[in-house]
Amino acid sequence: MRAEIEVQIASQAHGLPTVTQLQSWARAALSKVEGSPEVTVRIVDEAESAELNRIYRHVSEATNVLSFPFESPEQVRLPLLGDVVICAPVVEKEAREQNKRVKAHWAHMVVHGTLHLLGYDHQSESDAERMESEERRILERLGFSDPYLRSA
Repeated sequence: MRAEIEVQIASQAHGLPTVTQLQSWARAALSKVEGSPEVTVRIVDEAESAELNRIYRHVSEATNVLSFPFESPEQVRLPLLGDVVICAPVVEKEAREQNKRVKAHWAHMVVHGTLHLLGYDHQSESDAERMESEERRILERLGFSDPYLRSA
């Protein structure tokens, strides 16, 4: 599997992960996918995150990560999985509030958003357990601790 991960930096935040880090975290979440999946990871500021959240989720505030799975017509086969949009200021703020290493929280948000593109969700308790288990497995392989502990 050789995933194509496009990274777009549309944020003025300082101390962002490198393009290579963002790509490696997304690839780790895609490790079980056959072929050459394509994903875009876009890093944004609060205004863009809030606007996308308002349009697509009807929530008028910035959020940590949004995922937009690509839905191709049935007769069209494309390797495009979709887009993951991560709000840099929200990720930084959450890491501080949750007493987590910023890099670990970034990795978690990339993995979390990418798993959404693969159909993982957390709408029910069983779905959340399945998704969180996969997140823990991937992040552990990347050298990060359990993201659901308060001081990961």
